[in-house]
Amino acid sequence: GHQRPSPDTDSRRWPGPRTMRPTSLAPRGLLAAALLSPLAAGFYLPGVAPREYTEGDKVDIKVNKLTSTMTQLPYDFYSLPFCPPKDGIQNAVENLGEVLHGSVIHNSPYEVYFGTSEAKVLCRVPLAPANAKKFAKKIREDYRVQLIMDNLPAATKMIQKLADGQAVTLYDRGFRLGFMGAPEVPDTIPGVAYINNHLRFVIKFHRSEQYTGARIVGFEVEAYSIQHKYEGDWNDAEPDKVRMLTMPVTRDLKPQPVIATESPGREVTKEIVFSYQTGWEQSDIKWASRWDLYLYMGDDQIHWFSILNSLAIVLLLTGIVAMIMMRTLRRDLSRYNEEDKEDLQEESGWKLVHADVLRPPPQAALLCASVGTGVQLLGMLLISIVCAMLGFLSPANRGGLLTATLLLYVLMGVPAGYVAASVYKALHGDEWALSTALTALLYPGVAFLLFVSLNFFIWAKGSSGAIPIGTMFALVAMWFCISGPLIFVGSFFG
Repeated sequence: GHQRPSPDTDSRRWPGPRTMRPTSLAPRGLLAAALLSPLAAGFYLPGVAPREYTEGDKVDIKVNKLTSTMTQLPYDFYSLPFCPPKDGIQNAVENLGEVLHGSVIHNSPYEVYFGTSEAKVLCRVPLAPANAKKFAKKIREDYRVQLIMDNLPAATKMIQKLADGQAVTLYDRGFRLGFMGAPEVPDTIPGVAYINNHLRFVIKFHRSEQYTGARIVGFEVEAYSIQHKYEGDWNDAEPDKVRMLTMPVTRDLKPQPVIATESPGREVTKEIVFSYQTGWEQSDIKWASRWDLYLYMGDDQIHWFSILNSLAIVLLLTGIVAMIMMRTLRRDLSRYNEEDKEDLQEESGWKLVHADVLRPPPQAALLCASVGTGVQLLGMLLISIVCAMLGFLSPANRGGLLTATLLLYVLMGVPAGYVAASVYKALHGDEWALSTALTALLYPGVAFLLFVSLNFFIWAKGSSGAIPIGTMFALVAMWFCISGPLIFVGSFFG
């Protein structure tokens, strides 16, 4: 029988093409396959190849954007005064899709080595009142920090109790920047923002006899707010040598407030000490299944009740319209069957439109531009879905889906121009250049104007979701230099 390959090694590999041979040549084909089998090799799809780690290997942690479900505006991680890396901030954005998605990926100051569990002090950040206001504002707006390790986004583990008393484990992407003080939270002042300045990384790995080393299959983050205290002078060059009174971290420590203005009972926050610790857990989760937990995340942006409500309304309205159409058609058909032949000479009801079916519309060029753009979008969606089903658009390849859909839309200009020109010729139009130009410019132009307008407002807010001017020129170049000419090529053949 055929044995399915192990997900850890071959689940992302694709065999080479096979050709059908006549029955008489089967032994010869088997012999050739046997001789060439040592030269054959599978391949991993881009962005999804696993990496094995051994003891002491450095594991890079990258910082992504700050996100919030309240404002929907992402911000750069280093837009707030966090600890910078020792070798400077370096951009790690890899493709066009990440830029369009608003991702701003940089290196981080966290130093993590495989299999090494340790607690370290990261740095001390002197806090000016302006920076304290920035932190407090982002905490009030419920911003979350997004981290990436080995192409896995950080996740916060949550235990949710159901109505029947059962506990369900859920995960939220990233971790909360902080929280607001409340009477039910111990050692906090209501209305004051508290920052999560201590992180505990829980890194899960999987070992197998099929490869050497281990593969990372989970990246969990536990965020704590700790008001750190230390003895003596602070050493910025070597913060680990500072004698910390609050390390190791315990649950009875007070949280770290972020106060910008002094008031009775509230002292201004002058500094924040950031720290972190790492822990390692061996897991039975295989590398090919490490993304499964992200499918069960408690995402606040998915409003299931609203989606179901909208679907119910759409189905109800569709049923009402269908009933009205069926009653009207049944009534007209029954009247046509009862009338005499003399009465049938006078057209009424649905017969009034039979002569308009093949009549060219007054704006044939607009109709053809709409049909061509629809074909372009349909081709883009179908090919994107097929590529996603085959595994070419893995979630590990960040921004790959958006980049692929954009490129496919540009390349679908040939069928768009062909269909638009064919429809325009069927309608006996004589201005084919106008029809082709509308197909290339009308709907993309409207979308681009809306895109630029929204981007201007996002840029005014200082959000990282604003598209840079260089990327804007790249999109315009793809539009006019690739998509437009391809539409004219398709129109020539149509």
